Amino acid sequence: MREAAARHAQEQRALEARLAERKASVGRMLRARYAAGAPDALRVALSGADPSEVARQLHYAGHVARAAAELLNGYREGIAEAHRMARAAELRSERLAANARARAAERERIVEQRGERRKVLARIAAEIRSGRKEIGRLRADEARLARLVEELGRALYSRVDRVPQPGGAPHPFSSLRGRLRLPVAGELTARFGAPRGAAGTESKGVFIRAPEGRPVLAIARGRVVFADWMRGFGNILILDHGEAYLSIYANNESLLKQVGDAVEAGDAIATTGASGGNEETGLYFELRHLGEAFDPLRWVRLR
Repeated sequence: MREAAARHAQEQRALEARLAERKASVGRMLRARYAAGAPDALRVALSGADPSEVARQLHYAGHVARAAAELLNGYREGIAEAHRMARAAELRSERLAANARARAAERERIVEQRGERRKVLARIAAEIRSGRKEIGRLRADEARLARLVEELGRALYSRVDRVPQPGGAPHPFSSLRGRLRLPVAGELTARFGAPRGAAGTESKGVFIRAPEGRPVLAIARGRVVFADWMRGFGNILILDHGEAYLSIYANNESLLKQVGDAVEAGDAIATTGASGGNEETGLYFELRHLGEAFDPLRWVRLR
């Protein structure tokens, strides 16, 4: 672009020099004709002079007229060329100005996009930090529940095969696989092993979405071994069903039983809520054996 502009400027200077030279030539010719009284063809023809002299003067007059015409035509063409070059320069200036505006707009767009990218990166970094905190919090909550289950196991069982079923039930809990019912009616929104929250840790139980205050029922005969509030799980109640099997009911609005109470299958033991910090009301439910969580849906009838 710069080379083209420099070349155009050089051409324009050359043209201006030629025009100045032609203009000077026209001026000199006009002054000479005025001073010398250049022959007029009609005046020479009517002068009555010698025919040979008349012919010579007429020939000279024609030669001078043609030279003057050529000089004037060249000057006019030079002026026209100067106008064309001026118009081309104007158009080139307009294009350059348009390109400059386009480049300025593009720079503004790039700066804006960079700002947006910085905002997105900052938001992602904040989400990552928040996610790491959430992962740490959920793992701490799960570890807290695991320690509680472990402590309950040590307190409840010295040897699994010598522990009687709570309440002297005729059928051991292990025989109820596939015959249990979920502890509350509602929508199953999170399954065992699914990502838990934004942190992505695996769920050790299931979440059943239900309206606040709906009764939570014991899945089988057992005894209450824990009933209190726990961080991350809210109001939580744990039933011992013998054979080292525990059922865990969390996120409750209220607890209807206390430690030591014996319950039968279908007894109301709590009411649904959102005390565990969940965005939705409902029940978080786990089944554990020897302290290890397993999928409750393999033990219940969904219909």
